[in-house]
Amino acid sequence: MNKEILQSELDFKAVRSSGAGGQNVNKVASKVELIFDLEASNGLTDDEKVLLQQNLKNRLTKENVLMLQCEESRSQHKNKTLVVQRFFDLIKEGLIIPKKRIATKIPRSVVRKRLKAKRKISDKKANRRPPDIE
Repeated sequence: MNKEILQSELDFKAVRSSGAGGQNVNKVASKVELIFDLEASNGLTDDEKVLLQQNLKNRLTKENVLMLQCEESRSQHKNKTLVVQRFFDLIKEGLIIPKKRIATKIPRSVVRKRLKAKRKISDKKANRRPPDIE
């Protein structure tokens, strides 16, 4: 993953933010949308692209385009910085390969101990019953 190349491949679009904000919200485009085409990227290897397609499949469009938005700040510049940071965090997280879980066997002593405890509780409850007198 080459950050400089990825940074140059990002497309930005400034849009008017939604919600309350008075007159400022009607005239200032402070919301920033980041658009990244995963297929056309030169900053990622083919293996990295496949891994990202698998790990980020619920965030990608049908054309394998990643779209992020940020409207936290009233400043367009700050929103752009935040959305770029969020993008790199997402890419970094998407490139992590999870470790394979190795199933372990339950030791015989643990099984014996559990069965012994069950038998003890069973005997205790059996002793609480009134005796059968016939």
